[in-house]
Amino acid sequence: MTDAWASVAVLCAAVLLCETLRRVGARVLTGAGWIYLLEAVSTFQLCCCTHELKLLGEVAQQEPVLGLTLTYMMTVVHVMTFREATCNPAAALEKLCRGTSSVKVAARVVACQFGAALAARFFARSVWSLGLSDSHTRHQKFGFRCFDPLGGTVLEAAGAELACAFAFQAAVMHAHKVDEKLRVHVIAGVVTVAVYAVGNLSGAVFNPVLAFSVQFPCGGHSYLEYCFVYWLGPALGMASCILLFEKILPFLSGRTAAEPDRPEVQKQKRL
Repeated sequence: MTDAWASVAVLCAAVLLCETLRRVGARVLTGAGWIYLLEAVSTFQLCCCTHELKLLGEVAQQEPVLGLTLTYMMTVVHVMTFREATCNPAAALEKLCRGTSSVKVAARVVACQFGAALAARFFARSVWSLGLSDSHTRHQKFGFRCFDPLGGTVLEAAGAELACAFAFQAAVMHAHKVDEKLRVHVIAGVVTVAVYAVGNLSGAVFNPVLAFSVQFPCGGHSYLEYCFVYWLGPALGMASCILLFEKILPFLSGRTAAEPDRPEVQKQKRL
């Protein structure tokens, strides 16, 4: 349990540091500057915490129940502290396609996210170098190497990431139907279930910038294979979810509503 408590301390320190930066930034920045800072700091928090959780599961080899519990709790913390930040390039591209964001703003947001993801990778290694726990020391001894994150074939892992992104996007799109106090727990529950269901196949990251920080440094597969799994998979999952709920289902329901106007239906009604 020493490793677990050390990791919890690191998680708390990362969240407190980022929340301090957000509160200071909210006072001194406005407009686009605040948006960029919020995305960078929140993405940094997400990646730092995920680095620590992954280390706790792979190197310390803690019980899965502990890992899932921490995943749920940290997701709740992230949702409550991120404010309007998405921490996901796919969300920035979605806003661009919907016309709610310009090309310049979307490009700068994505650049902030990837810059923060890279900074989080170096920050995590710096923390591990302090040797706060046995798992940190062992990880440093092996040069911070991480193992192959794919537990199945590349196609299976991509399918897992697609399914996770679909489920997460669906939860976000329909969260407004749930009581406001329960929304954060619904999203955290979806993330936790996804990690439990397909974590052994791909790690259940379903976020391109998070995968860039956490999974891309690992060996076992080529850069293009990781791009296929962790970039194309989530992008297709989000796009298919939006297409289903905003285009296909409304079209089908509209066609169903129009069916009584067909001649054969009207004839049956008269009979």
